[in-house]
Amino acid sequence: MSEVVHMIDSEVFLAFSTYATIVTLKMMLMSPLTSYFRLTRKAFANMEDTTLDLSKEDKKKMVKVDPDVERVRRCHQNDLENVIPFLVVGLLYALTGPALSSALLHFRVFVGSRFCHSVAYLVPLPQPSRALCFMVGLLTTFSMAHRVVTTALYL
Repeated sequence: MSEVVHMIDSEVFLAFSTYATIVTLKMMLMSPLTSYFRLTRKAFANMEDTTLDLSKEDKKKMVKVDPDVERVRRCHQNDLENVIPFLVVGLLYALTGPALSSALLHFRVFVGSRFCHSVAYLVPLPQPSRALCFMVGLLTTFSMAHRVVTTALYL
């Protein structure tokens, strides 16, 4: 038990906590950004989301699919699909006791790739920029997962 407490007090765990918080906050900010685009584009997903002082016909016109709203929503969805595995795998990776320099490299590359991915998605930048950012983050998570699995196999 004291070994786990020691790992949690380590610089690697502190680094993981910092970068996990940064990427989680970035992911969380995508929700208000989606709401902003829905409000400014007057493109809502449900009738009850439209304003109350409009006629039923005007409300129906506001329930629509807008390309800008969908772009932000898909970017958020992609964050959910990639950040959550990073949080789980990154925590397990931090508990394997990697070198601080290696851990920092993994955490920084992943967080940087997610920010670059969002910029590439929202601007939008031409492909393959978004795909490359996605692949960098995915490979970083796989690299940490490899360390977790190989460490577990040699216990």
